[in-house]
Amino acid sequence: MAVKPPLQPVLFPEPEPRSARRRARQPWLLALALVCGVLIGANPFRPSDQNPDGTARGYLKFKEILSYVDRDYVDSVDAEALSDYAIARMLERLDPHSVFIPAKQQQAASAFLQSDFDGVGVEFNIFHDTVTVVAPLSGGPAEQSGLQAGDRILAVNGERVSGVQISTDQMFQKLRGPRGSKVVLQLRRHTVSKPMNVALVRNRIPNNSVDVAYLLDPTTGYIKISRFASGTYDEFKQALGDLRRQGMTGLVLDLRGNPGGYLDRATKLADEFIGGTRKIVYTDGKGDQYDTQTYSRVLGEFEEGPLVVLVDEGSASAAEVVAGALQDHDRALVVGRRTFGKGLVQQPIALNDGSELRLTIARYYTPSGRSIQKSYSHGLAAYEQDLQNRLRHGELFHADSIHFADSLRYKTVHGRTVYGGGGIMPDLFVPRDTTAFSAYYTRLQSHNLVREFALNYFQGHKAELEALRPEQYLATFRISDAQLQELAEVAAKDGMPANPIHLKRCAELLRNQLKAYIARSAYGKPAYYATLREQDAELKQAVQAMADGSANPMQKLSMK
Repeated sequence: MAVKPPLQPVLFPEPEPRSARRRARQPWLLALALVCGVLIGANPFRPSDQNPDGTARGYLKFKEILSYVDRDYVDSVDAEALSDYAIARMLERLDPHSVFIPAKQQQAASAFLQSDFDGVGVEFNIFHDTVTVVAPLSGGPAEQSGLQAGDRILAVNGERVSGVQISTDQMFQKLRGPRGSKVVLQLRRHTVSKPMNVALVRNRIPNNSVDVAYLLDPTTGYIKISRFASGTYDEFKQALGDLRRQGMTGLVLDLRGNPGGYLDRATKLADEFIGGTRKIVYTDGKGDQYDTQTYSRVLGEFEEGPLVVLVDEGSASAAEVVAGALQDHDRALVVGRRTFGKGLVQQPIALNDGSELRLTIARYYTPSGRSIQKSYSHGLAAYEQDLQNRLRHGELFHADSIHFADSLRYKTVHGRTVYGGGGIMPDLFVPRDTTAFSAYYTRLQSHNLVREFALNYFQGHKAELEALRPEQYLATFRISDAQLQELAEVAAKDGMPANPIHLKRCAELLRNQLKAYIARSAYGKPAYYATLREQDAELKQAVQAMADGSANPMQKLSMK
């Protein structure tokens, strides 16, 4: 029997816990959690080489039972829905990341990594069942038609969307559509007494994955990547080139909260930093069919110079491949907290009805031999509780709460000790801010009150804010005690009793977030991220590492 050539593996980001997917049952959760991949020449009906008779018996048994249920069960049943359910439960017995995506959800699941989409180009949020424009996207139909931050969307094509508990996914479906199609939005604007109708023609909207790129100081660049989408590498190359032309000699690469994506975009990005022909990542599967090795092969644009990679417990999958490769080659200092630990390779298999099977076929390993995947031997429930367990055990706050067995010790190219066991352990640990875990602060965020307050402030002070340059705003603007008290009063009306002690505890964090959200509405994303920097402990450590020379581990080792 001829052996099929190995297929290009695809690394998917960490999916939403299955229990949450069962509770929510909304396609947009899959869209945020799963990433599409391209599979060439897959044959889902290839017989098993190990147990063909067992596979055939199982298939016939399932077919027979489903036929009896469909024909004889006392109530009418949806046989296809039952089949989808059975498949999903079966895959849960394998590992946490082998999943089945029904046909009606496949398109939404694939949209997460598209580099563009057809729509009106508006960032929105939902405050108290009211869809509110946060910002029109640059160059999109919404901006060209004059939509403004703070506009309330009351109806879409005559169908009411305000006050009807519409979901984010449902709103996306209403705003997106084929290029050239028309949509009419009914808006209420702060400065206009009556609702107004605005007609827009949908167009292609960039779906950027490089959130921001700017200079932290005259020589230190900062690039934040939210995911590894189809256009990520090109966006990154452009951002890197722009920063270098502005005088950048050191770089902070922010992969915090990055759930992963296309592996080839991630390895191409890593190749920009790693010189020569060096291993970036390898896979190990059943037999050798899915064993692969990926090496650096191009002359990168930033193979020398100080480099810091920021990671946290939300960094997963392809983001971990990049961080692990740069750490193993002593090319970058990794700063933050241990990453998620998702290093299983899923092969996407398109099924005849338009659904998709994403089957784990191998594991990913860093160049030193570390497995990125954390253990799932204690079952799915324990696996899904891992991040909560890290919080309870103190791992997010204390580096000495993390213990590694001697068997998990590995060495970088130049002899530094790094650790396996799941995820990438940073070189420099930075604890989370404990104020972000206070019950009062958490409720303010979950009720969306901070963003709403900031948007209302922007609307009421738009003229004076726009009279300031972003640099002036960053240097002089401050949220006052009176404004924090006003936020607390708004929260009290929303069912959150005032608590002066808790408000004081998280005051500085709230001031920074409110200032950043106001900057987002008034000046755009660069000002938003520049404001957040004021309270960003990981970024401050990265800048310090640039100053003391530890941002270039290889250079530091050569000096010893």
